[in-house]
Amino acid sequence: MVLPGLNLDATPWPPDPLAQPQWYRGVTLSRVFAYMIDAWIILMILVLMHFTLGILTIASFGLLFPLHLLVVPMAVAILYHSLTMASSASATFGMRMMGLRVYTDQGGAPSLPQTLLHSALFYITLGLGGWLLLFALFNARRRTLHDFLSAMLVLRAC
Repeated sequence: MVLPGLNLDATPWPPDPLAQPQWYRGVTLSRVFAYMIDAWIILMILVLMHFTLGILTIASFGLLFPLHLLVVPMAVAILYHSLTMASSASATFGMRMMGLRVYTDQGGAPSLPQTLLHSALFYITLGLGGWLLLFALFNARRRTLHDFLSAMLVLRAC
């Protein structure tokens, strides 16, 4: 499925950063701010989830406590990013606010399995210290390593 507003006949895909810089202008910094917005949204979801899990943990005499530590935070974060990027908007709420959109290498909307891979690789990258995110500074299309590995591209929503 090709995203609305994208005419692949008129635009070679992916757009050339030198010939069409409007697609790439400020993408790296916008992604940082978009993630900050998304992190606040995820935090609010987690506060509600932990409150609910706290009650269920008490009811289960502590058996559900391990869910608080790792399972729920990672599942919520990965599902939030995956489901919002696989939606018709092809962007998380933070990305929408910053004017960004996710595309496949062919210019279409990403599928749910593709966004799950992208999100999981993003959090693995963060878990390894985050320095792999600097990969975006050394290529013309400002793609991160997890963008390359999941065949996705984050651009301005032109």
